[in-house]
Amino acid sequence: MGQLHRLENQGKIDLIMIEVQVGEYTGEDHIVRVEDFYQRC
Repeated sequence: MGQLHRLENQGKIDLIMIEVQVGEYTGEDHIVRVEDFYQRC
């Protein structure tokens, strides 16, 4: 928690990621994007 991370799939098989949140609040307004090579907001 609180660490920068990035995920990349270098394989030939599709990657399926399941994100799990726990607690009373499970919103996504805490997401902060940093250096993004794909120019997403």
